[in-house]
Amino acid sequence: MAKFCFSLGMNLKRIEVIADDEEEIIEAVRRMSENYDFVVTSGGIGPTHDDITYQSIAKAFGLELTLHEGALEKMKALSKPHPSQPNFSYDVPSPALEAKLRMIRLPTDTSRDIEEQVLFVDEKLWVPISVANGNVHILPGVPRLFTALLDGLKPQLLPRLTDPEGKGIYRLLISTPMAESAVASYLTELAAKVEPKGVKVGSYPRWGKKRNTVTLVGRDKEFMDSLIPEVEKNVNGIKVEKESDADEPDEAEENK
Repeated sequence: MAKFCFSLGMNLKRIEVIADDEEEIIEAVRRMSENYDFVVTSGGIGPTHDDITYQSIAKAFGLELTLHEGALEKMKALSKPHPSQPNFSYDVPSPALEAKLRMIRLPTDTSRDIEEQVLFVDEKLWVPISVANGNVHILPGVPRLFTALLDGLKPQLLPRLTDPEGKGIYRLLISTPMAESAVASYLTELAAKVEPKGVKVGSYPRWGKKRNTVTLVGRDKEFMDSLIPEVEKNVNGIKVEKESDADEPDEAEENK
């Protein structure tokens, strides 16, 4: 998720890990939806009793859980029967069928367009992205599915970005042999100078290593590149692509 946001130039404001607890989910999703314009949840939308994300989010916003017929048709077409269920049928009521339907009973707001609430962003998948309260995007926790669906959201997100081309954020790494305390004063001055340009300055110690890392993060690549000689001089450093690039050979070997 962090890499996705960084690649599009989106500011990731908060990440929370919460239990499969209805009250915790309700509190968190209400707060997140109110405070942020794009919210993503991951996990808890499977067929078992502890998959309670849909029901909890529905309760959070006073919504009904409604079987989505379009998702059901896609499920029938794209979901292969499990080997342990050779006699499974969508036409015969069974606990297995009920478990499957649990995954497509989605939070539904009758005052909103259903096409804005249920998004099919990958034609190879029957799993939809359910959108609650206009900005809460409910995704599965399976990494492969999560990544595919998140990538499928890009066309809808790009027009909303400060940079509609989605070029992302540019990051410079400067490796320095100096202690953080030795460069702190200069970095404070640098941060004040570049902040109006939307550039953030960071300093990160590398425990057990002889070099630390200074970072510049922003969108104005030309301006940031122009700062490289100055920063290198003031921190006695060198621009690198990876933190370990300037390590001594024995240290670099340890990092492999």
